[in-house]
Amino acid sequence: MAVGLGPLPVLHPVPGFELGIASAGIKRPGRKDIVLMRCAEGSTVTGVFTLNAFCAAPVILAKKRVLGSPRYLLTNTGNANAGTGEPGLAAAERTCARLAELAGVEQVQVLPFSTGVIGEPLPVEKIEAALPAALADLNENNWAAAASGIMTTDTLPKGASRQFQHEGVTVTVTGISKGAGMIKPNMATMLGYIATDAKVSQGVLQDLLRDAANKSFNRITIDGDTSTNDCCMLIATGQSSLPEITQASGTLFTALKQAVMEVSMELAQAIVRDGEGATKFVTVQVNGGATHQECLDVGYAVAHSPLIKTALFASDPNWGRILAAVGRAGVSQLDVSLIDVYLGDVCIASRGGRSPSYTEEQGSAVMAQAEIQIRIELGRGTASETIWTTDLSHEYVKINAEYRT
Repeated sequence: MAVGLGPLPVLHPVPGFELGIASAGIKRPGRKDIVLMRCAEGSTVTGVFTLNAFCAAPVILAKKRVLGSPRYLLTNTGNANAGTGEPGLAAAERTCARLAELAGVEQVQVLPFSTGVIGEPLPVEKIEAALPAALADLNENNWAAAASGIMTTDTLPKGASRQFQHEGVTVTVTGISKGAGMIKPNMATMLGYIATDAKVSQGVLQDLLRDAANKSFNRITIDGDTSTNDCCMLIATGQSSLPEITQASGTLFTALKQAVMEVSMELAQAIVRDGEGATKFVTVQVNGGATHQECLDVGYAVAHSPLIKTALFASDPNWGRILAAVGRAGVSQLDVSLIDVYLGDVCIASRGGRSPSYTEEQGSAVMAQAEIQIRIELGRGTASETIWTTDLSHEYVKINAEYRT
């Protein structure tokens, strides 16, 4: 039931970055559930990771190894290898060790990633058996297949790609992501992989990813749950003939930043559009805050409210629920007489109560749309923030009630 999400766009290959897909049959025989990525030697790799205290074993290892000249990124679906303690760490190490042996690299140059059911032992033997096929499949043109390979409850693969010219040289930025539930990132979200052939220093690349994640992946929510396995990786293969970007300034950096931001935003919004059971794509825009944080507090109070999300599913313009969420967001000394609330272009509340011009017919017309904007004007300052979310449907409950069956 993806909202406004169609087939994958053209995903341009990134020189120096190859992807291979194979089947380990972790949850279902024949399913392509192993995705292997190889970075050219000398690539710069950085990542942002979940802040969930119960972070998965692969997250623990990837965080330790990300600055150690990674060459391979190994992803499995169907099993999160989270909540598995020391045996889970040992299992992740085993898969990395076997891949390193097959590929002829150091074990620390392999970063593991997992997604799926929490609390179950990682089927190491199945993954190891699939590694030769994944290595044999490595190809720069495999982005689309990899986007499908990392899916779990997603209904459609998610990818985005941009190219720009600098001094006659084409620079490419391409990415894929997965995620449809357990989405309320606290760093990035789900699993995301973005690569470019630009040459970028480690510090600049890390700051670039952090900024991109904060404006994209960290501004989406489906159900308010931060996953144990969230990771987003940014790889710069350095295969471009352009000079290395060592400072966050200049025309080349600005163009690269815009491309990475656009790819990140497209991937993040695709996750919301494909939210589990979603029938509505909802933008919550909060303007006029005294600080960015209070704008986020108000936005998330609205976006996480089960009462608002179920009203969105029912196309019911129950605007009192929005006012209640704004009022309980914890903003200090909130003056409700200054607040205006809009559904689309329709003012539903003003000066602390129902807008004199508002009619139920206007609200119903907006709520019947597949894409809805809720705009809140706080009247306290100049800060603004935007969050993207979904409605809450019967199908969401069904998907998650049956997730392990």
